[in-house]
Amino acid sequence: MTLAPELATDTHTGAGLPVPFAVTGTGLHLPPTIVTNHDLTRTLDTTDEWIVARTGIRERRRLAPELATSDMCLAAARPALQAAGLAATDLDAVIVATYTYDQPLPSTSLIVKDALGATRALALDVTQAACASGVHAVLLAAHLLQNPSISNVLVLAADCASRVTAPGDRTTGVFFGDAAAAAVLAKNDTHGAGLLAYDLGSQLSYQVQIPAGGSRLPTTADTLTDGGHYLAMDGRAVWETATTRLPQSITLAARRAGLDPAAIDHYFLHQANINILGETLKTLDVPSERAPITLDKLGNTGAAGMFTALHDAVTHGRIKPGDTYVMSAIGAGFHWGTLCLRHS
Repeated sequence: MTLAPELATDTHTGAGLPVPFAVTGTGLHLPPTIVTNHDLTRTLDTTDEWIVARTGIRERRRLAPELATSDMCLAAARPALQAAGLAATDLDAVIVATYTYDQPLPSTSLIVKDALGATRALALDVTQAACASGVHAVLLAAHLLQNPSISNVLVLAADCASRVTAPGDRTTGVFFGDAAAAAVLAKNDTHGAGLLAYDLGSQLSYQVQIPAGGSRLPTTADTLTDGGHYLAMDGRAVWETATTRLPQSITLAARRAGLDPAAIDHYFLHQANINILGETLKTLDVPSERAPITLDKLGNTGAAGMFTALHDAVTHGRIKPGDTYVMSAIGAGFHWGTLCLRHS
């Protein structure tokens, strides 16, 4: 794969970290309400055939109106802690990656920390990188684990996009689902495990945005009437950026780790669109069976997407000691990034 010179200036590629760690437990929460493509055709100008062909999505989940993102986080955190053999009081940090936080203040990670009883933990939020926030959160956790005083970090990735998609918007209405996923990262003694290399990139774009509700466009009657608090997305821009940046980022991270992308054992990718995933794997010459797909049943679950794929592989015992794997995503902004890791 040839990397365009103009793209390299937008990325920062780094080597791995010396202190080894591993994913010791994962968890997943899916709201029980299922919305099928046929359900959407009652309110949107679309068809099941169009949605499947363009996105690969057949159904998605919707969070009950009385619940919030933190509720999904808690439901994903508990099985992850159980799988890792930890109590909440063993946690040194709780990191929440989401762009659909419960409210602007207080922080969602603090709400989750308090409800879990993780009394010793740092509470950290990773927000406005949208679907790429999970990459940032794991990279932050990996660096925290280099500190001698930190041994266990809970990373939660959750988004409730149904709260920020406009009723009747065909573009955003078919894509998004609500979900939360968790991963416990813990220090261990396996030489060579953990983060091998990473690549992060960004380039300012307003082609995916929620324009209102901040200091530039504070909430007013007009912004509510105009729908400025809903997600606006240019699908063509997302396609062109994702299919360029994801394979580029993966290649840069793999090279920094001394690996060929085709030799990496597992790919846990942002579950945005089946055609974006297919194009990315084709560019990298990676067989599709190495990249679990969850979007067909869950839709685009934002920051949670690549963690739902990781959870699928972990629960089915597909990741073996010594296996290499990639976590890679792209989100609004645009932000994109890749982590190359080795399991222990």
